Amino acid sequence: MSDDRMRGNKLLCEVFKSSRKEQMYLYVDKRQGLVEVPEALLEQFGKPLPAMTLILTPEKSLGRARAADVMAAIREKGYYLQMPPAKEDYLLDLHRTPTEARD
Repeated sequence: MSDDRMRGNKLLCEVFKSSRKEQMYLYVDKRQGLVEVPEALLEQFGKPLPAMTLILTPEKSLGRARAADVMAAIREKGYYLQMPPAKEDYLLDLHRTPTEARD
């Protein structure tokens, strides 16, 4: 991605939500769309559902990532994948049956 427009301090970013995995998001340059995202990743991600469009700057505050890191990944790879947060061990017990939780 050597487009001179991507070298500045701002990046028009489109964010997609995964149709398969809760809290998984894919950030891309809005002008490029999903063309740089590997097909294998898109298969795992499921149907990309548009979540939002935003202007990224290095100092912008994001929920679970540093904007500067997101911008760098988009410039280098064409996308940034935000994985769901890791579940705490005690939360995993909520999804087990009572007999599994006692093991």
